[in-house]
Amino acid sequence: MKINLKIGQRISLIDDNLSGVVTKIVADEIYFSTDDGFELSANRSQVIKDEAFDVAIPEDIELLLTEKEKVYQNRKIPTKKLKGIVPPMEVDLHIHQLTSSERGLSAHDKLNLQIDTARHKLEFAIRKRIQRIVFIHGVGEGVLRAELEYLFSRYDNIKFYDANYQQYGLGATEVYIFQN
Repeated sequence: MKINLKIGQRISLIDDNLSGVVTKIVADEIYFSTDDGFELSANRSQVIKDEAFDVAIPEDIELLLTEKEKVYQNRKIPTKKLKGIVPPMEVDLHIHQLTSSERGLSAHDKLNLQIDTARHKLEFAIRKRIQRIVFIHGVGEGVLRAELEYLFSRYDNIKFYDANYQQYGLGATEVYIFQN
């Protein structure tokens, strides 16, 4: 007896404990996908229909899948915009970022250059109404960090705290400027 099978129907093998969904039919050879994702084939005489688990998959499944892929390819993926969150201005105070040559500079000169740069960038941010600045100072011995905290404490309209640890590690201070 020849069973009438269609793509998408659930079948089981007579002589084995295997079942799956028909994916292709070529003459008397039935190709099916098992529940574990394996592609197998069997002779039509070795399979029976599992009528309790029939899944109706249209004959033109390949056409439908290609149409769906085209829709997904043409669809624009919206970019994630965080409303109201502006990334902070970053100021790297490492000495090699501030000057082309450290030759001839004493430790005091280097520290003064870093503090002056921080002061100028802070004044710039206040003038341009930039609310957040991250000063990257590094860990070191903490001299620059202490000087920066002293500088920031002289301003009434700012608050300062350690910057995001995941992004900057321990060597950065974030400054929030209160605007009117």
